[in-house]
Amino acid sequence: MIHDDHGFSTRAIHVGQEFDPTTGAVIPPVHFSTTYAQDGIGNLRGGYEYGRGGNPTRDSLQKQLASLEGASHAFSFASGLAAEDALLRAVLRPGDHVLMGNDVYGGTHRLVRRIFGDWNIGLTTLELDDLEAVRSALASTGARVLWLETPSNPLMKVTDVAALAEIAHASGALVVVDNTFATPYLQQPLALGADVVIHSTTKYLGGHSDVIGGAVVLSDDALAEKVGFHQFAAGAVSGPLDAWLTTRGIKTLAVRMDRHSASAHALASALEGHPAVARVYYPGLPSHPGHDLAARQMRDFGGMLSLELAGGAAAARAFAEGLRVFSLAESLGGVESLVNYPSEMTHASVRGTALEVSDAIIRLSVGLEDVEDLLADVRQSLARLG
Repeated sequence: MIHDDHGFSTRAIHVGQEFDPTTGAVIPPVHFSTTYAQDGIGNLRGGYEYGRGGNPTRDSLQKQLASLEGASHAFSFASGLAAEDALLRAVLRPGDHVLMGNDVYGGTHRLVRRIFGDWNIGLTTLELDDLEAVRSALASTGARVLWLETPSNPLMKVTDVAALAEIAHASGALVVVDNTFATPYLQQPLALGADVVIHSTTKYLGGHSDVIGGAVVLSDDALAEKVGFHQFAAGAVSGPLDAWLTTRGIKTLAVRMDRHSASAHALASALEGHPAVARVYYPGLPSHPGHDLAARQMRDFGGMLSLELAGGAAAARAFAEGLRVFSLAESLGGVESLVNYPSEMTHASVRGTALEVSDAIIRLSVGLEDVEDLLADVRQSLARLG
């Protein structure tokens, strides 16, 4: 029997993963059935009736996610944005307001500004390391939700979850933390005072760039009931194979994050001070303004880093297109290393807003390849800039 006091990897491997009672199979089967036979009208076997309302494979993943975040409830969705949408619809009503950091995933900002904005939901973005500005904005807007992303995407800003949770709760606001970059292995937002954790499980949790998904994780029973209703009634659930692939990825999360973090730290250290690089954004560097805070609230600093190229947009484009081991692609968190040009890729939707990303910025998702090969690839591409 696995308990909450077992270590992270032990829980990642075993929670929700009991062997099949019929065959003894160590890996539970994937349950593809859309419907379940009833032992008389309303007499359900294990509570299962229809696949949208419940699926054993999805339930196993949800147990796993809740355990790893130290929560009572978790809900698995078809994508990270579907998870965000369900949470926000469960919480917000027309006339409510959301406060959000000024460096977040472009899709999150687009969802609140363009989808929820049409339903009279207000949005304010601001610098979250200015605690007094946050306190003032909460007071002036009466915000229902304070949305944090730490480390942020793509500028790797680090937010003080505990301090902001205290301020937000004093104003009656719900604190939501997008923990996608850090993962539950590196950071535990609920233990720091947050109310809800959001994940794009597509990224590090799945970890192999072969499954799209999202999750809402929380401990408040009343809010969990509302999120669960939206999961069922709106139906943006993860499919059984998607849930199984995510569960499989989570079992190796700890060892992968250790390697991602070590290699990203090596790259960041090698690139800092390079004449072609104006700035390296990585919280593991002592020069990063959030380094001390990250060291306190994270186990390690993660596998994501961003670069500002000294030569501006032309140099950034040339550098991204000159890499050979890093693939130029959207997304992040897989075993393979990826390079992204946020201005025209992940953050194209925020051009012209306060969240616009400089066209000199490149974002790297550092994978599990040999770090010597990654270093050589980055150096050869920088050398081509002249």
